[in-house]
Amino acid sequence: MKGNPSNELDMNLASQVQEVLFPKSSPTCSWGCAAMKNRMAQGVGGDYFDILSKSDECEILFIGDVTGHGLHASLVMALLYGFIHNAFLRTCPCLDIVSQVNDFLLSFATRTTKLDQFFSSTLFYTIINPQKGQLSYVNACHPAPLVRRSGNIMSLPSTSPPVGFFENPEISMEQFRLEKGDRLLFYTDGIVEAENRHGEPFGTQRLEEILLQSDCNHIEFLDKLFAELEDFGAEVTPSDDSTAIIIDYHSPYCRRQANGTGVCGGE
Repeated sequence: MKGNPSNELDMNLASQVQEVLFPKSSPTCSWGCAAMKNRMAQGVGGDYFDILSKSDECEILFIGDVTGHGLHASLVMALLYGFIHNAFLRTCPCLDIVSQVNDFLLSFATRTTKLDQFFSSTLFYTIINPQKGQLSYVNACHPAPLVRRSGNIMSLPSTSPPVGFFENPEISMEQFRLEKGDRLLFYTDGIVEAENRHGEPFGTQRLEEILLQSDCNHIEFLDKLFAELEDFGAEVTPSDDSTAIIIDYHSPYCRRQANGTGVCGGE
């Protein structure tokens, strides 16, 4: 039986609207070069992410994953995405914004006992001070971002429960000192939980090995990562949304080439 053409058109339009929300490249290459790649499981989904800039001391990166996937997750994602953008205009501190996001989701969750679990999300929210080389971050139970430095891997673990579950949760902020040459990888669980036909997950260890062994630039790295997922046997149309962001931290300057790629200090 053929699908309803009207429903398919609505899903295609929803997918196009969601795609407009997401950044296509790093908005700045003055202190580091970034690349982003995303695949939604059902055309639309619950992953959300962005890099925003308010000042030299307040560069923001956030990445999150709403509970569930598909159309209902995309609706909650759109609410969250807009809320974070608006909150960012008013304040910069991590704790303030993550607390506001938690209260925002709870305000919807309390309206229903049938759908309350869908108004929840993991969230990694960080303020980057590139001049000082410092990250201030809250990790609300999101997969721990990875940092490659001199042949070693470090991670930025959880500091908070997911947002949208608890009133007045214990939310703490951590600091991380960047060094020139660090490569940072932010991702959603659709990457590490992708399974091959034998039911084997891609896993964090395999992701760390790719991060350690890849010397290509930031854009090529993401192409390689998603190609590795396909070679592993993960479905081209994933069962969960998959997002990855890579940032190469350099000295605080970078020039743009005519083709739009970044040539950063030290390269």
